[in-house]
Amino acid sequence: MSHVILTPDDHRDLRIRTERAAELGDAVMACITVPSEFRRVQAHYPILFQRDHATDSFTALAMFGFEVGENLFLDNGRWDARYRPLAIDSQPFLVGHGAGDSTVRQVHIDMASPRIGGGEGMRVFDDTGRPTPYLERIADQLRALDEDYVASSDFFAALRRYDLLEPLTLDVTLDDGAQHRLVGYHIIDEEKLERLDPTIVGELHAAGHLMPMFMALASLGNIGDLIVRKNRRNG
Repeated sequence: MSHVILTPDDHRDLRIRTERAAELGDAVMACITVPSEFRRVQAHYPILFQRDHATDSFTALAMFGFEVGENLFLDNGRWDARYRPLAIDSQPFLVGHGAGDSTVRQVHIDMASPRIGGGEGMRVFDDTGRPTPYLERIADQLRALDEDYVASSDFFAALRRYDLLEPLTLDVTLDDGAQHRLVGYHIIDEEKLERLDPTIVGELHAAGHLMPMFMALASLGNIGDLIVRKNRRNG
């Protein structure tokens, strides 16, 4: 990666390829998602939680496949779903910080990304150096992703406080007999959630945590759709 601050002086003629393809960096089995977008994500993708043992923290992931480098939503230059999670839709842009201890957020870009289009793709700045509508949309996405990622620490703290995460081991047998095992992820423990004291449930609702939990549970129905996509791809 080669991250630099995006500026009109340095990137006046920059263009970004927005089509979807493995060679453009879309061949990934998952990406980060945040609780504020769980409602939109759960319409298409399973939401699983992954623990970072080094930091003892959890991250939410929208799943696109069963193997590293597999994205079952890629289909001949398009993304076969109405919604793409913010973390993947905003690439190759990302949120950067100012120099030193500055808390100022800046739009950075990965100049090593294959989406850097040369003469192809969407312009980032217009001829006067002003952000194009495309860049304004990306900036809004990055702002939401950054703010919601920081805010999600309270959501994960609530899951940990009430021991609402359980390990997931998923064995998948495909139509051709091939077997896949999905391990290393967690899901919300539905039984423990149902047994919570009504007072605690009220507190979770007031804090805005209950709906994302329900959305994450609802998303697990998409695992079956992923299997269908996998069988279709193999066929």
